[in-house]
Amino acid sequence: DQLLPAPPKDGSPKALAELAEVQRLDKTRTPDEFARAKRDDETENASAFAEVMGPRFNLATLPVTAHLLDEVQVEEKAAAKAAKDHFLRNRPWILDPSLKSCAQADPPQSSYPSGHSTMGYAFAVILARLEPAKAAAVMARASDYADNRLVCGMHFRSDVVAGQALGTAVALK
Repeated sequence: DQLLPAPPKDGSPKALAELAEVQRLDKTRTPDEFARAKRDDETENASAFAEVMGPRFNLATLPVTAHLLDEVQVEEKAAAKAAKDHFLRNRPWILDPSLKSCAQADPPQSSYPSGHSTMGYAFAVILARLEPAKAAAVMARASDYADNRLVCGMHFRSDVVAGQALGTAVALK
């Protein structure tokens, strides 16, 4: 009983449409959009939500919250790794080497689901529950964080959607 459906197969109409979306973004993104996406690529922790959460969001002074988010991160990483190892989906830059991605150090067959999206949504669901008044802004940030995986040329749309679902499931577990 799997939470995630299989990603589209390379060469299928859906996969080709997803590749076309990443190619379009590669050609139309602005330098500022790419820089923002690259910053998100390099931010793999709860500090991705610091601006939205506000100046009191300092995990050094919130040890219980920091511990909770650490536990969530362990769980989301394990879930995402298991799915990546199962599905072995090629990254966009493997299928189109002309794409300028944020990084190419990640394993080439680790696109599905997006780990950043999984992490972002796992953290967002927790943070939205901790600060209900900021829930809409937190979830909007999670969406931007996930969509930046497309801007970065690191993932396909279905990778991001799967990460959103997986991260939400981890947070609600």
